Amino acid sequence: MLSEKSAATVRATLPAVGAALPAITERFYARLFAARPELLRDLFNRGNQAAGVQRQALAGSIAAFAVHLLDHPDERPDVMLGRIAHKHASLGVTAEQYEVVHEHLFAAIAEVLGEAVTPQVAAAWDEVYWLMANALIAVEARLYAERGVAAGDVWREWTVEGRTEETADVATFRLRPADSAPAPGFRPGQYVSVQVELPDGARQIRQYSLSGAPGSATRSITVKRVRGEGPDPDGEVSLHLHARVRQGDRLRVSAPYGDLVLDASALDGGVPLLLVSAGIGCTPMLSMLEHLAGAGHRAPVTVVHGDRSPADHALREDHAALTAKLADSSAHFWYERPEPGHPVDRTGLVDLSSVAVAPGTRAYLCGPLPFMRAVRGQLLDKGVAAADIHYEVFGPDLWLAGN
Repeated sequence: MLSEKSAATVRATLPAVGAALPAITERFYARLFAARPELLRDLFNRGNQAAGVQRQALAGSIAAFAVHLLDHPDERPDVMLGRIAHKHASLGVTAEQYEVVHEHLFAAIAEVLGEAVTPQVAAAWDEVYWLMANALIAVEARLYAERGVAAGDVWREWTVEGRTEETADVATFRLRPADSAPAPGFRPGQYVSVQVELPDGARQIRQYSLSGAPGSATRSITVKRVRGEGPDPDGEVSLHLHARVRQGDRLRVSAPYGDLVLDASALDGGVPLLLVSAGIGCTPMLSMLEHLAGAGHRAPVTVVHGDRSPADHALREDHAALTAKLADSSAHFWYERPEPGHPVDRTGLVDLSSVAVAPGTRAYLCGPLPFMRAVRGQLLDKGVAAADIHYEVFGPDLWLAGN
């Protein structure tokens, strides 16, 4: 993929570029938002920008892509590209925006590295950028075509048909297309982007998993109110949804995207499934469980969830009831602050040492990044193949980016 000449240059300069990436991405975003303030207002997550996590994810993804080109010159990192492309498609990113990113990213590289950016170095890293950008553009074009929409035209108006308070900080919103057209189909585990207009006029976007099964005339999203801790700000969109959105209101919602899905081989081949979640990460698992129950799934399904307490476990009754509907299933719920009588070996953090994991199990994970890292390590120790462990991250994917 990468030309021989550029590969040699990238290999020689990767340590210096990699070390400077935090400064480069910080300068890049400063330049980008100065030139195009509407992108921060209406496309990028202002909370992630304030916390710096988007810069970390961008830096890590560029470095990870460059390393992959050098270490696996005949392979494309499709998992990495697919995950990014699904997120971009849910935001309505277009090919023209990659030109804008290129302009400001390479200006930032020149500003930070100065005379070290010779024409040869610039050309080599330009080749890396466009290999990644053009691959993403191609995947995103396919995703748009699969939805039957023009590039970037992913938004529809939906009416809030009902709202249910699941816990003190979690609410489910049931949505129906405002134009009465059929709701677009989706695969269990996928998410939508939701765009809301905030009091300052910004139209901020966040992603929420669809917590019901495909096939219904309505769609459900279950939203946790994000309360800031330490330097991290409160969640602008989640607080807006909780405080202001009621039955009869309208929301701007994207077409469904996301690559944490049950594929045909998992559904039809008798593969044992393990669905592991923590906190609001249960939402894609509920969609998967409802689909499996409705399809009369017969293969073994093990459900694991960790939460602070039963009262904090959103959709707890649904989680247990849908698992119980399956022919061969078991549910294991861990709580840090359990109710009286809760099993001692299911108290505290999730520990899979006492959970049977069948050979050939395919695992799906969703929850905070430290939780998923710990669970993945336990699964690898139990002999689950790395390729059979799939995950979803809410927010910038610092794991995929190598952080």
